[in-house]
Amino acid sequence: MKKPFTGKLNKAATTLAPWILLLAILGVWQFICSVWQVSDFIFPSPMSIIQAMVEFSGPITQHALSTFWVTMVGFAIAVAVGVALGFVIGSSPMMYAAAYPLMTAFNALPKAAFVPVLVVWFGIGAGPAILTAFLISFFPIMVNIATGLATLEPELEDVLRVLGARRMDILLKVGLPRSMPYFFASLKVAITLAFVGSTVSEMNASNEGIGYLLVSAGSSMKMPLAFAGLVVIGAMAMAMYELFAIIERRTTAWAHRGK
Repeated sequence: MKKPFTGKLNKAATTLAPWILLLAILGVWQFICSVWQVSDFIFPSPMSIIQAMVEFSGPITQHALSTFWVTMVGFAIAVAVGVALGFVIGSSPMMYAAAYPLMTAFNALPKAAFVPVLVVWFGIGAGPAILTAFLISFFPIMVNIATGLATLEPELEDVLRVLGARRMDILLKVGLPRSMPYFFASLKVAITLAFVGSTVSEMNASNEGIGYLLVSAGSSMKMPLAFAGLVVIGAMAMAMYELFAIIERRTTAWAHRGK
């Protein structure tokens, strides 16, 4: 007897699972705030946050657009630099051994500490936010590209060399395609970090953006508005994450054929 086909059902359940979990969390959150009458100043309820998003939709949209384009510019620079550095480091065992520890040490530095220095160099505004988004997000891209190239199987390289392939041919035609799953995995991590970087910078060195909105809302005791800003940041990060996930599934299906 054949088993019933459950592929579509499983796919639908996987798609709906995050939304069901989100609704459950919001329901519990609203229930706790309503039953215990938690003050909006302490911990605003989902309904209060939604009301703030509707009431201040204009300023929130303006600040969100500012944060979005600043983050995308910083992220684009991070992708370009991360891919270039990753290719250089991963293509040579000597470069990998020399540069990887230094890049790891650099990544351990708190990026928020760079904001005052960037303000001195570029002034208050979009410049520090773009550079902070870049500094905090390029490392995962670089590491994944470098790892994908550096872990190319020696046996495969030997076979390709016997067939007449040069080192650069192996890297470009085999190494980079093989690194694509690593690359997209790094993009999904890096884009969330880029939003963190731009928001942190805006909180300290900008007069616009969601980070600035968070500081302004907190200083004026409008906690629902502050939480609304956090929700917008999370929504933008989730949207970009899902965009890269869709592109990944369509371009690297060969790496996930068993799923």
